[in-house]
Amino acid sequence: MLLALAPLVLLILGFSAYCLVTLSRSEETTLPKWAWALIILLSQPAGGIAYLALGRRERPAP
Repeated sequence: MLLALAPLVLLILGFSAYCLVTLSRSEETTLPKWAWALIILLSQPAGGIAYLALGRRERPAP
């Protein structure tokens, strides 16, 4: 049973890592970066989805 959940756990951890790396590289977010980091880490995977959908600001066109 526990072995069957391993791929799901790895997927969630990878998704959270992706969100945290994206957050660290972003210049502007809708909330402070520390707040988004807490949201991503404490409410997985919903926090990452919320960050990707709502947290990133659009970059102005060149």
